[in-house]
Amino acid sequence: MRTIGLLDTIFKRDSELGYMFDVEMFVETANRVHMKKLVLDTCIAFLGRTISQSEFRVKNGKAFMKDELYYRLNVRPNKNMTASTFWETFVHKLIYDNECLIIQADDDDLLIADDFQHNEYAVFEDTFSNVTVKDYTFKRIFKQSDVIHLRYRNERLTPLIDGLFTDYGDLFGRILSSQKRKNQIRGTVDMDMIGAKSPQHQAKLQEFIDNMYKAIGEKDVAIIPQQPGFKYSETSGGGTTGQSVDEINKVTNGFFNQVAMALGIPTSLVYGDMADIEKQTKNYMLFTINPLLKKLADEANVKFFEQEEYLSGQKIDIKSISYQSLFDLATAIDKLISSSGFTGNEIRLEAGYEPSDDPNLDKHYITKNYTEMNKVEGGEEQNDGEN
Repeated sequence: MRTIGLLDTIFKRDSELGYMFDVEMFVETANRVHMKKLVLDTCIAFLGRTISQSEFRVKNGKAFMKDELYYRLNVRPNKNMTASTFWETFVHKLIYDNECLIIQADDDDLLIADDFQHNEYAVFEDTFSNVTVKDYTFKRIFKQSDVIHLRYRNERLTPLIDGLFTDYGDLFGRILSSQKRKNQIRGTVDMDMIGAKSPQHQAKLQEFIDNMYKAIGEKDVAIIPQQPGFKYSETSGGGTTGQSVDEINKVTNGFFNQVAMALGIPTSLVYGDMADIEKQTKNYMLFTINPLLKKLADEANVKFFEQEEYLSGQKIDIKSISYQSLFDLATAIDKLISSSGFTGNEIRLEAGYEPSDDPNLDKHYITKNYTEMNKVEGGEEQNDGEN
């Protein structure tokens, strides 16, 4: 019985040590997971802020309509969200979950589903069941034609991010631990144990050491009374060995660069670098934002308009944020109009503005500098040397 009790004690002790070991590993992982959350939130928020500044315009032929659909897409999608918050939330869920579902409630409010079950079929129309918004779960089943459903990419981004985080997080933790050991303050205590053999004396001595350690760690000025047979000395664990803080920043930036590249965000824009900012912004809008807006516009056009309506000129046209002002485009606009290549209203549409009612802006103009090759001033034909 004593043997079993001894083994039970040993196994119990090992169990407690194993539990403590698991807790330490969890704490170590939790201390590093903030790097993953910081990088993801920074990149996704950057995309969300860009798309939230877009204007969703309802077009009917050449005219732009400002009706209830325009109001919901640009001002108030539902009772609890503004349009900017709505589209930022949309981008956040689209990238985090690789897909996002927008449903229309009975009062025509546009709601972003927090959870849903996607029932996919090969031939029939897909359906969505158990659609949950906040704490409310809809009992009815939504058809694919009744919702706005987007996938960010063919495969989920999460495995890629998790794989990168595993490697970078482990490296980050090792460098951080090395840096902590490098700058650690170590102390030694020399004691005369002749008078401290009894449990009472050892307990008092331990209490004195604990209070001294607490005072040194928390107070700017710590006064330690000298005790007979007790000597405290402090040494620094620093030196020239170990990794510097710059190495930690390099690991964090490396992980950030990989995630930004996966999302199509030029890192120079996020870092605020001014070199080639116009070229980087143009690439960002052309290859990252515009394809995402095109995907959203196609989905909205299919769900809000019938085929006949779309072919007759009714559609959703999304105007993205412009990285150039009209003053930057003034010279190019003047050349396009003066060469008779485009009318004023065509230029306005291309620049993202509604056409003007002035009929003069629907005419083609050409400056006197542009003439045919065989014409001269006054309308006379040019003599090319033949009789």
